[in-house]
Amino acid sequence: MTSAPVHVLPDAKGRFGAFGGRYVPETLVAPLEELEAAYAAAREDGSFQAELNTLLRTFAGRPTPLQYASRLTEFLGGPKIYLKREDLLHTGAHKINNSIGQGLLAKRMGKKRVIAETGAGQHGVATATVAARLGLECTVYMGTDDMERQRLNVFRMKLLGAEVIGVNSGSRTLKDAINEAMRDWVTNVNSSYYLLGSALGAHPYPQIVRDFQKVIGEEARAQILEAERRLPDLLVACVGGGSNSIGLFYAFIADSNVKMLGVEAGGRGKSLGEHAARLAATQGFDGARPGVLQGTYTYVLQTTDGQIAGTHSVSAGLDYPAIGPEHAWLADQGRAEYAAATDEEAVAAAKTLARQEGIIPALESSHALAELIRRAPGMKKDQLVILNISGRGDKDMEILSRYV
Repeated sequence: MTSAPVHVLPDAKGRFGAFGGRYVPETLVAPLEELEAAYAAAREDGSFQAELNTLLRTFAGRPTPLQYASRLTEFLGGPKIYLKREDLLHTGAHKINNSIGQGLLAKRMGKKRVIAETGAGQHGVATATVAARLGLECTVYMGTDDMERQRLNVFRMKLLGAEVIGVNSGSRTLKDAINEAMRDWVTNVNSSYYLLGSALGAHPYPQIVRDFQKVIGEEARAQILEAERRLPDLLVACVGGGSNSIGLFYAFIADSNVKMLGVEAGGRGKSLGEHAARLAATQGFDGARPGVLQGTYTYVLQTTDGQIAGTHSVSAGLDYPAIGPEHAWLADQGRAEYAAATDEEAVAAAKTLARQEGIIPALESSHALAELIRRAPGMKKDQLVILNISGRGDKDMEILSRYV
């Protein structure tokens, strides 16, 4: 029980059961095959892994602590709660783990420029940070609505030397930023590397992002065994595309006694266009069914005639109409449960953590906390919970100030 069991998906075709795969125009097939081969070689290269681990330790600040939240535990009166503190990483969120890994992969492939998309801005900041560290050019696409509500992160990216391009099409959020980033990549594929920020998109991206984020769960597993001499009863993390949550969940997938709970954006209502809840169907949210979006087959919020639906969330990082294919598979297998928290519940949860533990979480992470707050009174005091604090709330101060 001291080491994480091996989990073998995706298969050779990039499938997690029925989900995943590679649904792209012909011009991207060869670049994706090149990326798949380069990543397979890097995984087996000891020098690549050594450089990755060195940068994670000395540049990003790993390992992150697993903190016993004693006051929150007492306040909720339920299970014993531990916080995985990804908010303490350089740039303030888990996104740096993946950006370092893919940044090194880009250099290994001889690319001089990285392209990224961002919603809440944390992936954009992390990519701009890594590009500066590794001497790469950086272009970040961001929806103009997200640029307005995350102005601090826009400035941080520019200060780091990145070109930030606003996307004014569609919903002007993460989905549209991904579209523009992919168009850029198609045009400049020989010189540029698309550094995708979440566990979605065409194969091999869901696997690559998961593998660079799985350090979260590997550390948490070892840390909880050291602290409590047993595995947790429940893991809780927010889910937008799904990188921080799959990063936490992955090391525990084969442990059937460890329950896994992903929390999506319940927004301001259950009607299509008012939320970004893809898998929380049991709570009555409209619109999600299997479909293809941006290279992968997964659960997608869509209208009855198959058009991609609008979404809403107070947190820009959860405001996306699809979910990573590995999460779709976990949901279909019944291995993980997915719920949704509303905007108001997330804001209230952020305030609770600030007052009880002196930690102001990102609004994304606050969704996970909100669902734990709802469930804690019905849990036993001897149960153990690990909650992933995927990022800190600095970027959300303007939004929080309007609510609180």
